[in-house]
Amino acid sequence: MIRDANRFDPSQYQPEHFLWSYSEGVATITLNIPDRKNPLTFQSYAELRDLFRDLVYIDDVKAVVMTGAGENFCSGGDVHDIIGPLTKMDMRGLLDFTRMTGDLVKAMRACPQPIIAAIDGICVGAGAIIAMSSDFRYGTERTKTGFLFTRVGLAGCDMGACAILPRIIGQGRAADLLYTGRMMSADEGERWGFFNRLVAPEDVLQTAQDMAHNLLQGPTFAHGITKTMLHQEWNMSIDQAIEAEAQAQAICMQTEDFTRAYNAFVAKEKPVFEGN
Repeated sequence: MIRDANRFDPSQYQPEHFLWSYSEGVATITLNIPDRKNPLTFQSYAELRDLFRDLVYIDDVKAVVMTGAGENFCSGGDVHDIIGPLTKMDMRGLLDFTRMTGDLVKAMRACPQPIIAAIDGICVGAGAIIAMSSDFRYGTERTKTGFLFTRVGLAGCDMGACAILPRIIGQGRAADLLYTGRMMSADEGERWGFFNRLVAPEDVLQTAQDMAHNLLQGPTFAHGITKTMLHQEWNMSIDQAIEAEAQAQAICMQTEDFTRAYNAFVAKEKPVFEGN
C-alpha cells in the first residue's frame, strides 16, 4: 500500500505480485505468471485493490493500462492458490474473500484514472471481471472471454458481473454468458460492444497505450469527472443525473483547462491541457 501519496514516485514503484511500468503519466500493470496464463492469487488481488484505492491520490498517474504477460490476459483465480483453500474455509472466511475481490472492482471504478485493458488470449473468471471493470477494452482475434463461475458450481453473480456486464452488452447476452459459463469469441465481443476494437495480437498493448497517451492530451481532470458520472449515474433518475451533471460541469468550468480551451479557440490554436 502506498503510505504517502505526496512522496510517491510512480517511476520507482515496485509491486510484489505483478509488474508495473510508468512513462509520461501512463502506468502499465502486467499480470505476470505467463506459464499459468497469469492467474490471480490472494496476494495479487489484495495488492491490486490497494493500488487502485491509492491511485485516487496519485496525480502523476493520469491513465492505467492493464495487460498480461505472454499471450494471455488472465486465467482467473489460481486453482491451487485460491480455489483449493476456498473449499476448506468457513463462511466468515469465504465472505471475507468475496468482499475483498469485490473491493477490487469498487476500487477500479472509484479511481479517477481511465483504465484501458489490452486483452490477448485467455481472459476468464476474475480476469474477465477485471476486463469488464476497465473503461476501455482492446482485444485480438484470439481473445477468449469467459465468466466461468457456473462451471465450478458457483453463481454467475461474481464481483458485480450481474450489474455491470448487462450494461455493456445487454441483459440477454449477459444472461447467455453468466448462466452457461461459455466462452465469448472475440468477434462476438466486438459485435456486442464488450471490446472497443480488435487488433493484431502484436499491436494490442501498443493500441491500449496509445489510447492512454491520447487521453493525456485532453483535460485529464475533466476525464476523471466523466468517469465518475458514468458510474454514479447508474443509480440516479434522469432528473437526478441532469442535476449531477450540471454540478459536475460547473466544477469543470472553473478549471484552467476550460480557460485554456477558450483562449486557444480565440487564437485559432490547439489547446494544450494541463489537467487543472
